Amino acid sequence: MTRLVDEPMVARWGSEHPAAPLVVVLHGNGTSEHSMIEISPWLPHGPVAYAAVRAPLPAERGYAWFDDPDELPTTTEWLLRWLDDEGDRSVLLLAFRSGVTVAGALLLAAPERFSGAVLLHGALPSRSLRPGVLRGIPVFLADAAEDPHLPAEQRDRTWDWMRRESGAPVRVARTASSRQLAGEIVGDAGSWLGDRLDHLHSHGENPLPDGPEPEWPGLGRLPSRAGGAPDTTPTLPQLPLDPDPWLDPALLTELWARLGTGRTAPAAIGPPGTRSVLADTGPFVDPAIGERAHLHPDGSLHLALPPALAYDAVLKGWAVPHPLAGVRLDAGVVLVPAPRDAAELEVVAGIAAG
Repeated sequence: MTRLVDEPMVARWGSEHPAAPLVVVLHGNGTSEHSMIEISPWLPHGPVAYAAVRAPLPAERGYAWFDDPDELPTTTEWLLRWLDDEGDRSVLLLAFRSGVTVAGALLLAAPERFSGAVLLHGALPSRSLRPGVLRGIPVFLADAAEDPHLPAEQRDRTWDWMRRESGAPVRVARTASSRQLAGEIVGDAGSWLGDRLDHLHSHGENPLPDGPEPEWPGLGRLPSRAGGAPDTTPTLPQLPLDPDPWLDPALLTELWARLGTGRTAPAAIGPPGTRSVLADTGPFVDPAIGERAHLHPDGSLHLALPPALAYDAVLKGWAVPHPLAGVRLDAGVVLVPAPRDAAELEVVAGIAAG
C-alpha cells in the first residue's frame, strides 16, 4: 500500500454541532465519498452529523480501501486516528460493499468506539471474528440472495457469524437482489438508524461488557450451555428456528410456576398462548404494561435483564439478543431457549430471576 495521507478527504452534511452523534459513511471500491451522499434523503435528519470518507487508494474508477486484505489493519488504524479528532460523541458506521469489510475491521479492532452499524451488502474481514465481541452494539445487516459482487462463501460466513456468534443485536433485511442501493433497503436502514439515534438520545450509550465475570443470584458463575445458543428466525417475531419437539410438558409447567409467582397476564405480542410476567420495576420487555418477560408455548422466553447479565448469558449460549435491543427495546432484552432437562430448568429459572 502507498503511504496514506494524514487526513482523509471527507464530505460532510447534517448537524455541525460538535456533540451531535456522528455517522461515518464508508463507500464501496470504485466509487467515492460523493456516491454515498445520494442516499441522504432516506437517512435521519436533525441532531446527527454525517461524514462520508473517501477511501485512500486511487482506483481505475474512484477509490479503493485496500489492494490486499493484509493491508486492512493499516487502513483501520488510519481511520481510528482520524476519529480521535472528531470529539467525544457517539459514532455509528454506515457501510456499503467493500466499505462493510472496513467497518467490520473497525468494529472488531475497537468495539468500544462505536454505538452501532448499518452494513449493506458486504462481507466482514475473515480474521479476528471472536465470539461475543460485538455484544451491546446493535447492527442492521442487509443481505441479498443474488449478489454478483459478493462470493456466496463470504456472504454466508458474514451472515452466520453476525447472527449466531457476534453477540450483537442484529436486525436483518433480506432482498432478492443487491443491484441497487436505494428504495426499500435504504429506507429500512434509515428507519433503524433513526430508532437507534432516538435510543441513544433517550437512554445514552449501552454499557459494554467490562470487568470480571458476573455472579448470578442463586447461580454463582453461569455455566456454558451445551451446544450453544439455538438458531433463531432472522426476521421478527424472534423465535427459535428448531424448538425441541420433545420438550417435556412437565418442564414447561414447572418453568411457568417459577416465573409466574407475581402478576401475570396473556401476552400482547408473541404466538397464541404466550403469557406475560409483569413487574413494578424494570428492565422491561414492554414498559407500557410493565412486562419483564413472556413465555412462548415452545418453552422459550423473552426476558429483560440488566445489560451485564444479558451479555454474560449471550456469551455462554443461554441467550440470543433481541434484534431491536438497544434500538426500540431495552439493551438487555434477550431470547432464552427452553430448558431441555431438569438441570437446565434450574439455570433458566435462575437467569429469569436475575
